[in-house]
Amino acid sequence: MKRVEIFTDGACSGNPGKGGWGAVLRYQGKEKELCGGAQQTTNNRMELTAVIEALSALKEPCTVTLTTDSKYVVDAIEKGWVYAWKKNGWRKADKKPALNVDLWETLLPLLTKHEVTFCWVKGHDGHPENERCDALAVGYYNSL
Repeated sequence: MKRVEIFTDGACSGNPGKGGWGAVLRYQGKEKELCGGAQQTTNNRMELTAVIEALSALKEPCTVTLTTDSKYVVDAIEKGWVYAWKKNGWRKADKKPALNVDLWETLLPLLTKHEVTFCWVKGHDGHPENERCDALAVGYYNSL
């Protein structure tokens, strides 16, 4: 399988509010940038959307290293929370409804299609690709 690096970020002006997401995909030294957004959304929705859109852009199954500053995304997957939520009818351990179910249901099959390793980085801490993704996200929602 091809080895691809993906970097993602989501941003919101207000939470909820105008939001954007950005992604950088890198394969064999070539990069592709993606971005989008929504008028009324949340930061977590934009973080998830960035991951979904980036993985969806891959034309075949790939081995992916995905770097994000979203603890929400990384912890939900790496700690298995999302799988427990799904098993429990999209209810969290406290029995409250899980949020963003539509996006999680879109993401989970992509995680089966690709071999994804998540890497968390601190946001707004000078990581070049994370900063670029943030600029893409903010630039998009500022254009709304």
